[in-house]
Amino acid sequence: MEVQIEEKKGCERSHKIEESTMMLAPALLPPALYSSTRHHLRLNFVRSTNLLRPRTAVAAIGPDVDTFTESSGYLFELSTSEAESLTDYNISKIASIYRKKPFIVLRRLLQIANTLGKWLALRYLDGITERSNMMFEVRASQLREILVKLGPAYIKIAQAISSRPDLIPPSYLNELSLLQDRISPFSTEVAFSTIEKELGSPLDQLFTEISPEPMAAASLGQVYQARLRDSGQIVAVKVQRPGVQAAISLDILILHYLAGLIRRAGKFNTDLQAVVDEWASSLFREMDYINEAKNGVRFRELYGSLKDVLVPDMYIEKTTRKVLTMQWIEGQKLSEVKDLYLVEIGVYCSFNQLLEYGFYHADPHPGNLLRTYDGKLAYLDFGMMGDFKQELRDGFIEACLHLINRDYDALAKDFVTLGLLPATADKDAVTKALTGVFQNAVAKGVRNISFGDLLGNLGTTMYKFKFQIPSYFSLVIRSLAVLEGIAINSDPNYKVLGGTYPWIARKVLTDSSPQLRSSLQALLYEDGVFRIDRLESLLSESLRARTEKALVKVEDNNSDVVMKQILSFTLTEKGAFVREILLQEFAKGLDALGMATLESLTSAATANIPFAPSPSPITDEDITNLRNLHRLLQLLSGSQNMADANTGVEEFSSPYTNKRTTSEEISLVLNQLTSIQDKLPLLNVVTELPPDLQQRLIRLPVDLVGKLISRVAARTIRRALL
Repeated sequence: MEVQIEEKKGCERSHKIEESTMMLAPALLPPALYSSTRHHLRLNFVRSTNLLRPRTAVAAIGPDVDTFTESSGYLFELSTSEAESLTDYNISKIASIYRKKPFIVLRRLLQIANTLGKWLALRYLDGITERSNMMFEVRASQLREILVKLGPAYIKIAQAISSRPDLIPPSYLNELSLLQDRISPFSTEVAFSTIEKELGSPLDQLFTEISPEPMAAASLGQVYQARLRDSGQIVAVKVQRPGVQAAISLDILILHYLAGLIRRAGKFNTDLQAVVDEWASSLFREMDYINEAKNGVRFRELYGSLKDVLVPDMYIEKTTRKVLTMQWIEGQKLSEVKDLYLVEIGVYCSFNQLLEYGFYHADPHPGNLLRTYDGKLAYLDFGMMGDFKQELRDGFIEACLHLINRDYDALAKDFVTLGLLPATADKDAVTKALTGVFQNAVAKGVRNISFGDLLGNLGTTMYKFKFQIPSYFSLVIRSLAVLEGIAINSDPNYKVLGGTYPWIARKVLTDSSPQLRSSLQALLYEDGVFRIDRLESLLSESLRARTEKALVKVEDNNSDVVMKQILSFTLTEKGAFVREILLQEFAKGLDALGMATLESLTSAATANIPFAPSPSPITDEDITNLRNLHRLLQLLSGSQNMADANTGVEEFSSPYTNKRTTSEEISLVLNQLTSIQDKLPLLNVVTELPPDLQQRLIRLPVDLVGKLISRVAARTIRRALL
């Protein structure tokens, strides 16, 4: 199908434009194009050596003057030197500029008060007249229109809110989600002029084809599809909205001032101005497209090789502060398709971002995550990124571990490490408060813990104990909260913490970091007692850390599979630390078994002999080690399911309160050791291991015997001396 476009340059010329039926996903944000109406959408490509410059904008896109410019264009009135000084975020510099422009500041304040104030007043009247439900959709639409008129700073805030379907009414969610990609674009004439000025060449020297109208328009810019002249690659060309930096600068100045007033009036512990500054800094970095391109390159290097993750190529040589050129991606919004597998992939990728490398996407709203037509998860828009330092990553992992395992005393210390609590806080009082806040949530099990619920429950405690929200933490919290919001669209019961915890468990079990190894040691040994229930829980959760499609949707409880995975893990280099713990506990258990057996036989032999010496008594520690040996044997033989992570780590009771006698304990262990039926699955699994792991397994008995001899010798020397 072809459409004729007439252009007059001295004579009438006809240019044929091919109508493409592709479903398109621009690299700024996926536009409204990702819907079920895929085949009804068309993209016009200019097929001409001299590219067309449309005389008027297409009616479906909007007028030459967009809504934001029409309502807030007065904000653009900065001199060249003033505009150039705002390339980086500096609140003092912004204040010095607008101190000289009091009428613009006053006009902006009146505009905000008039629009948002009027809307709030109407909502209040709706409540009084009991018309709130009736007017929901109308007010939601009005709010979206107000935010578009006010501009990018307010749109960015709304975008974050629109990612939480569990917190926002559907009417508002639908309207605010339009702010992700359906904002009225600015003039294409201005956009094309900006491209030529920034890249230093006419359009027809840069591209052989370019869409005559933007494919999507967002708060900071809009996207065109084009074909590069030098390589023939189809690319997305993002052009920054004129005046956006000036508008955002003034709005941030106002928000910064209001944050200070709110903190003083409400006596908040958190430095609200620092939170605004952190967000503003990331927003300013987002307006620098060179920075975004470099972020995209780094993101691709770190995460582009992950299974079923797609990160577009960046064309650095064709990118400036106001124009970005990158690979064109086609697909649908992840939030518009129910693909739980890709949600799991997103959780895994987020785990890598936050806890492996610390370089994370801080703006993962639904418009920036696509499902490509070959079933991959595509990440877009790398303007707002965050860096999570190593010590904070380790602290976050430890906090998750201690939360799941109900160690609230350690959790209170983690909050100090993360900067959430002042070092002077009363740890005992905090521990008691955290127990009250979290115990009900954790009792549901790790897979049922809602990230949003945890934050909501923590509110009162945060105020009472002077919790602080460090500036870095606001972006991390937002990233996780938005991800859970997207996941809820696919599965209303999905919990991002439950999806992430298997990867946390695997990292704790395999990481060589001294801090995490120390945490694992402390977690598994409480007051010197080995907590085998916690090891079982960690192993169980770590086995869920899988991304294969067949395994994400079906939990495989086959004992052979479980045993093979446990052996494969413990025999690798990454499992060396856990392997050493298991060998040590096996040695303790076998030593206890020997002592218990000897004590039992001696007691039986001397029972009828008068004045016979009493055998050495079995200690509580020996009984504990004997019971742990029994559970370890069950774990490896597959005859007992590991701790059910869905119900959380069981409440731990003292091993000395068990009512079984020593003889019964010995009998259970001996039955486990001698049961051929239980050994056969283990033998079958061993033959399936890779040769190098089989060799390592063969050497384990030697290591075990060495540890057992050392323990027996130490016990003998200790008794001889005592």
